[in-house]
Amino acid sequence: MKQKKLHSIIPIQRIAAVALCFLCVTSLIAQKASVQATVQPTEIMIGEQALINLKVITPKDKVIHFPVYEKEIVPGIEVIAMLPPDTLIENNVMTLNFKYVVTSFDSTLYYIPHIPFFDGTDTIYSNSFGLKVTSPELSDSTLAYLEKINKGETDSIDFRQLQLNDIKPVRKAPFVWTDYLWIFWIVLGVILLLGLIGFIIYLVLNKKKKGYFFKPPEVLPAHVRALSELDQLKAEKIWQQGREKDFYSRLTDILRTYIYEREGINAMEMTSGEILNEIRKISDVDSVYENLKQILSTSDLVKFAKYKPYPNENDLSLVNAYFFVNQTREPDPVVKNGTGDEETRRQGDGKTGGRGE
Repeated sequence: MKQKKLHSIIPIQRIAAVALCFLCVTSLIAQKASVQATVQPTEIMIGEQALINLKVITPKDKVIHFPVYEKEIVPGIEVIAMLPPDTLIENNVMTLNFKYVVTSFDSTLYYIPHIPFFDGTDTIYSNSFGLKVTSPELSDSTLAYLEKINKGETDSIDFRQLQLNDIKPVRKAPFVWTDYLWIFWIVLGVILLLGLIGFIIYLVLNKKKKGYFFKPPEVLPAHVRALSELDQLKAEKIWQQGREKDFYSRLTDILRTYIYEREGINAMEMTSGEILNEIRKISDVDSVYENLKQILSTSDLVKFAKYKPYPNENDLSLVNAYFFVNQTREPDPVVKNGTGDEETRRQGDGKTGGRGE
């Protein structure tokens, strides 16, 4: 019984050892760099250029040394330039692309068996590839003349028969207005800069002369704005449409705003009684107080007691609003006549006297 158990344990140990060796080999292979060489295009004419790309995939901690060619990769393929590598690192894997710009002046099919590079430990070789270099097609007459030269049938070389022409002179490029667009932008920028400087100078001079940079907006006196709003409310005649509540709300808002702007009393936040007490303090004219009291009392009844005023009450409220504004308005500015000896004061429509008179 014990002998059978011993036989079953030994294979398990062997399997574990084999698996461990496999993982180690896989890890070593995964850490080894690989390289792939490609050339684009695969076929060029004599004197044209191609690009050889070495794509190296390696762990990111490896230091890769690419071969440096001073002249040729293989005889016939000349290296014009070596471009700096492009590097990409993802998940601890580094991908490098190193490019050689090459050309050739001999038509044939070139075979590059490999390109080596060093990864700090080993020398890795790329795959092989080929580059085909072709010559331009020559006419039959040119080929025939070349045959004569090869056979020694002519001592001189006639370039016309070879159809070889001298280098053409440099041609002047055609005029394209977009090539000079930058001049336009420079001129426009200078003009805008000069305009800005001139505008700043104007503002400074205007500030010294008038005391302000920009003319402040004209603010109409409080009574002018109030009378204009009363005229608009009168023209709408909304109290004749059964909208007495809207009529009195707008009417009292106009008067409350006027009182705040004219006297500095925060009438918008006060009750009707508080407003009347403040008006009594600043004006001892009974009609001023009574006119406002009639408007506010009727408005409170309409808005809070659902009172239905008579048509003449609505007309009276509007007339009293005009009286109140005209009685408490600020005096008109003094206007001097041509000789400067007399002064006149413009009187407003419906004005019965100054404040407190």
